[in-house]
Amino acid sequence: MESPAFAPAHVRILTVCTGNICRSPAAERLLQAGLDQVVPGGFVVTSAGTRAMVGEPMQPPSADMVRTFGGNPENFAARQLTSRILRGVDLVLTMTSGHRGDVLQLDASLLKRTFTIREFARMLDVLDDRAAASSPASAPLAQEEADPMAAHVDFWRGLPARAASVRHLSLPADPSENDIIDPYRRGPETYRQMEDELAPAIVSILRHARLNAPA
Repeated sequence: MESPAFAPAHVRILTVCTGNICRSPAAERLLQAGLDQVVPGGFVVTSAGTRAMVGEPMQPPSADMVRTFGGNPENFAARQLTSRILRGVDLVLTMTSGHRGDVLQLDASLLKRTFTIREFARMLDVLDDRAAASSPASAPLAQEEADPMAAHVDFWRGLPARAASVRHLSLPADPSENDIIDPYRRGPETYRQMEDELAPAIVSILRHARLNAPA
């Protein structure tokens, strides 16, 4: 186990879907692009699939979506989710509740750090609404530490617990609203639905990152 003095100065996020060619790579590249703008060098975002089409590139419609929102889909190769990939990850964002179960079968210790991306985004929205309604004095203190990057890592490693504390305030009307539709081998309208479900979640996560970025 790493001591705090030698802990990496970045937050490790893993996105997970089935084949690792449509949903999770789009989430990976869009989160990486957006987070790089907020905290350059502060995040490493990767992805994997529970039944990955290992070595395959991102599907063209997903790559188009990534380009549209300012990410880079190039040089991507699908990889199979393993317990080794999960080791040391700070936050796992899955595309469905089923994928969350697959992650926990491989590493049950990630129970409190694994969410579907849509439920995690809704929790962050609740946290942001609460922060906006409160006084500045009650805002997170991560920015006040001597080492901004260490504070950044500490803030994100504590975020899953803070998010989970407001889960009861962010429950969807229908559990299916936690999931991102799988567009593989389906028509353009399904890829558009994937985009409509995924993009708002990405936006919420990036907003929370901006609001809590180190100085």
